[in-house]
Amino acid sequence: MSGKVGFRVHGQWRRPGAAALAAFGKASSAQVADCMSRLGAMDMGIRPIWPSPRIIGAALTVWCHAGDNLMMHKALSLAVPGDIIVMNTQGNTASSGFGELIATSAAKIGVRGVIVDGTVRDAEAFPALNLPVYARGLCPNGCHKDGTGEVGAIIACGGVAVRPGDILIADHDGVAVVPLADAAEVAKLAEDQMAKEEKRLAEIAKGVLLRPEIDEQLRRLKVID
Repeated sequence: MSGKVGFRVHGQWRRPGAAALAAFGKASSAQVADCMSRLGAMDMGIRPIWPSPRIIGAALTVWCHAGDNLMMHKALSLAVPGDIIVMNTQGNTASSGFGELIATSAAKIGVRGVIVDGTVRDAEAFPALNLPVYARGLCPNGCHKDGTGEVGAIIACGGVAVRPGDILIADHDGVAVVPLADAAEVAKLAEDQMAKEEKRLAEIAKGVLLRPEIDEQLRRLKVID
């Protein structure tokens, strides 16, 4: 680690292996969030900028000073294929720290996606690059490159803590964050959740449209007799 508090680069962290990612199968962000007691999903402001495909990968975290993206560029130099870059902008929506030029570099490196708690620009370039990008919106203003920040630190994004190496599942619904230490447990729970949902869909197809346990719960709560 080099630098000083608030302006440093953490160069080493553990990433999940291919098997840890594959264990989630096709689980959606919603299913994964359900398996973490509904505490693992980013808020509704973090949305896909274009109708991109589902992605899963390891978090590469970057914390930038508002209006600056110097450390975003440094984060890119530490990225490996399959990483998902997650950027905290300290709530800045007046300028964008991510656009076509850096997106082109990210795609060439093999970055799987980019998630920005803030705005981005040059949105038309992202689908052409096949680079999923999530953000709070668009803003054409650019950023400076002389500010403070950190790479590889614990950051906040969409109201959730993200650690470098955490597993991210992003799709049309949004983004779920799985702490790397909990990955195996959550993956198993997600497998069970998918099976339960498939079973329920089969019941609905057979005409069982209402869940009987709903009335049972209401009786326990003394809402109905």
